[in-house]
Parts: sequence; structure tokens; C-alpha cells
Amino acid sequence: MISVKNLSKSFNGKSILNDISLTFETGKTNLIIGRSGSGKTVLLKSIVGLHDIDSGEIWYEDTMFNELHFKDRKKIRSEMGMLFQGSALFDSLTVEQNVRFPLDMFTDKTLEEKNDRINFCLNRVNIVNANDLYPSELSGGMKKRVAIARAISLNPKYLFCDEPNSGLDPITAILIDELIKELTEEYSITTIVNTHDMNSVMVIGEKIIFISDGSKCWEGTKNDILSSDCETLNDFVFANSLAKKLRIMNK
Repeated sequence: MISVKNLSKSFNGKSILNDISLTFETGKTNLIIGRSGSGKTVLLKSIVGLHDIDSGEIWYEDTMFNELHFKDRKKIRSEMGMLFQGSALFDSLTVEQNVRFPLDMFTDKTLEEKNDRINFCLNRVNIVNANDLYPSELSGGMKKRVAIARAISLNPKYLFCDEPNSGLDPITAILIDELIKELTEEYSITTIVNTHDMNSVMVIGEKIIFISDGSKCWEGTKNDILSSDCETLNDFVFANSLAKKLRIMNK
């Protein structure tokens, strides 16, 4: 479990996040939603330590992460998996080398052990016979799968996904969503997904937090969304055709 208490963050005197308190549950897909510029990416980067916060607390289980010195954060960072927007694979490395990267950085495993783990992770995301390919030789969906394999290579307790469906066609996006949810449940991961894709919310959202203008405006489940009386949330959600249809069916 990850808890955020009274978190605030500003840049150059401009407030970006305002006194946000949240809890992200283990074994569930926790989604942060909001319009572009709402602060959700800054929130995610603050939680993983890429931004120092102005005030507040970030807890990983019973450890206050933001009070740890840089070196002391290594253990928790070794338990994190990251799926970046655009996949962020290293163009000069093969698929196998990309997945090995976190293993080289954080473990003392033998080469044989690393290769076993690489192949296990690639098979788990349905990537076969592609170890020696380079990112330029992969489709968008395959890149995402390789990025997920890299993200789970350390068998993480925490998985962070920033706009995982960015640039994907709708069918591939659904497959990636379902894969993230399967892995979350299978390995009991605390998964946080940053997205503005309401299709993702309605398909895999178990706990949902809505951020607007740097503040938490609402939280609940995907079923709660359908009956929410939060006007700001409704303006965001029901611009989406799938959500509209589900709301009509739910009446």
C-alpha cells in the first residue's frame, strides 16, 4: 500500500498540487484521472521521488519515502516497476537488453538467472522470438509489452504506469489494460495508472482518483462514477461515448 498525506508541490512559486491525501490499495488498479495539465503527472513523479515535494508525506507501507536520503531510497526503488508514456525503450538496446537493464542495475543475479527472468517476463506478456530485435523493429503494441516486461523484471511490489495507452489503437489499448490488471492481481502489486482515457477507467478502474487544478476533487469506483454528482468530474467523464452509454444503461 502507498499513502500520500497532505502533499503539496509548486514550481517557481506556482502551485501545482494542493494538499492532496490519497491511499493506493494493494492488488488493485488505482487510476489517477484528469485533464492534461491537471497535475496528475507531477503527482505520479512526486510519489516515485522524481520531484521533491514542498510539504506532506509519502508512505510505502510503514516507511516515509520522502524523508529518506537518496541512497536509502534504493531498496524501495528496487521494488518499483515503471511503465513510461511512449514505452521509453532504449533504441540502441535489443529487447532482451532492455528487459535486462533493471536486473543489471539492482541485482547481483548471474547471467543465467537474468536470462531466465528475462525470458519468463517476455513470455508472460506474450512476446516470443523477439529477444534480438530492436525497438525500431517492433509495433507500438509490442513496444508496450516489452516495456511491461521490463517493468515487472524485478518482481515489483509497486507498478507505476504513465499514460500506458498513449499512441495505441483502441483494440491494442484494451489488451494492454487487461494485461496490467492481470499482472496486478496475479502478483498482488500496488498499481498506479495515470490516464485520461475513460475507456481504461471503465474497463480496469477499481479505485479512481480525479484530479482537477492540482486538487483531489473526487475518489471512488468506476460504478460510483456513473452516479456522481460532481459536476467537474461529469464534464470530464461523460465527454466519453463509452461512459455515456454505460450511464444510460445504468439508469
